[in-house]
Formats: sequence, C-alpha cells, structure tokens
Amino acid sequence: MIQGATSGIGAETAKVLAKRGVRIIIPARDLKKATKVKEIIQKECPNAEIILLEIDLSSFASIQRFCSEFLSLGMPLHILINNAGKYSQKLEFSEDKIEMSFATNYLGHFLLTEMLLGKMIETASDTGIQGRIVNVSSVIHNWVKRDNFCFNKMLNPKSYNGTLAYAQTKLANILHAKELSRQLEARKANVTINSVHPGIVKTGIIRDHKGFITDSLYFMASKLLKSTSQGAATTCYVALSGKVAEASGRYFADCNESHCSTLANDEIEARNLWNQTRALIHKQFVQP
Repeated sequence: MIQGATSGIGAETAKVLAKRGVRIIIPARDLKKATKVKEIIQKECPNAEIILLEIDLSSFASIQRFCSEFLSLGMPLHILINNAGKYSQKLEFSEDKIEMSFATNYLGHFLLTEMLLGKMIETASDTGIQGRIVNVSSVIHNWVKRDNFCFNKMLNPKSYNGTLAYAQTKLANILHAKELSRQLEARKANVTINSVHPGIVKTGIIRDHKGFITDSLYFMASKLLKSTSQGAATTCYVALSGKVAEASGRYFADCNESHCSTLANDEIEARNLWNQTRALIHKQFVQP
C-alpha cells in the first residue's frame, strides 16, 4: 500500500513495486489521477494488480472509512509506505480544525498506520514474510529546533511558516518510526518500520516552494535535484531489500543507513509525541 502514489516519488515507487510483482493498493483523494497512474503502470506491466480506493489523508473520518473498506476486502498487507506530503504556503486547516500539513503528513499517516497495524502483524505471522512500514521523511527535519517542536502549537499555530511546518511534520515522521519500532520489538512482531530521506526531488512540493526563491536560483538548484526514479530508490530499497531485514527505527538516505538530527534520535521525545498523538485521537476523534 502506497500513500501519495498519484504523482512524483509515490507513483514511481508504485511502478517499481508493481514490476517486482507486488499487488499495489493506491489510496487517493483524486481517483482520476490515480486511474491515470494505474493506466501508465499497466502499460509497462500488463499483469500488474492495482486497486484504487478513496481517501483524504487530512480527514480522520475519511481514514476510518478507507481502513474499514480495505480491511473488508480480506487481503494481506505486507508493505505500507507513508509517502503522502502536503506543503502549504499559507495557513490552512483540515476539516478536523488541525493545521493542514500536520494533519496530512503526520497525523493522517499515524492514524492510518495504527488502524492497519493489526492486519500487518497478522499477515506477517500467517505468511512468515516480514512486514515493512516506510515513513518518507526529509533531511529538512534537521531545521527543527527543540523549542519549536510543540505538539499543541503544531496543531494550531499562532504564527505560521510553511517551510518550518513542513519540516516539523518530517521530524514527527521519524519520531513516529522510532517509537513504533520500539513497540513492535516489544511485541516480538515480525514487522519493521523505518524512515527515509528520498533526496531533494523534482516534485510538486518543490514547485510549491518556488515562490520563496528567485527563478534563477530555482533553475540552478533544479539541476542538482534528483529525478523521481532516483528519489524512489531508497524507499524501494527499504521496502524490499533483504539487507535491511534487521533494521527498524532507522533513518536511510541514498540506500544507506544515515544520521538524523539529535532531536529525531531522542527516544523520550518520540514517546512523548506518541502519547500526545494517541491522546488527541482517542479523546477528540476516534478510537483506533
């Protein structure tokens, strides 16, 4: 299952996995875009099995509906790639009244993973095949300082900087992987979770940032950016390679384990974020 697979890295990741014979589930807010991706992949891989289901990752209710629909299909779930990314130049709120990038990039992935985790653990137990969860993060998580990383302020910021808000969600993705990895190990579940930095890739998010820099600087920087296929490489490596079977709670870049920030490595911070997130979900919205 690949979130954010209607364009960019997610679409490329779906194509690579389909070529490896993996059945692909594409949850999408825009089913027309998802259908186009499916058609493109099946032109190259006529036998690819691709299932499209509707979801709005910024909406807790939509995530619940999606998970109920998927689980009702009775299919196994070996791989979950949390790849969807939202960057907002201006302050926006989800239908749940949460800042949009935090709702989509972190809380949406957190809730989806929680609701599907039982199925992943069951699938791994039944098949003997290790389950893999991959959180697509970013090197930009390094920009976040401890003083700026406050759960309640991220939910409803009084002042807003789009780049900082995006960076905070990417830090949260790494902390999520770190804490969930600890819990999975404690449960002796045959499921791993890691986070990856795909590189700075020519995607829609980069185009959204363009308004903050000059056209000439953007042109020069774009020459150094990775292609979508290069950007998808680390995600696919962590999702599929036997070389990372023992790795969980780690951070990867360029198909190698890499270093993340001191804050991203903080186990207490990871546990605190987990507890605050669970409390929010349980108290205000749903009970996963």
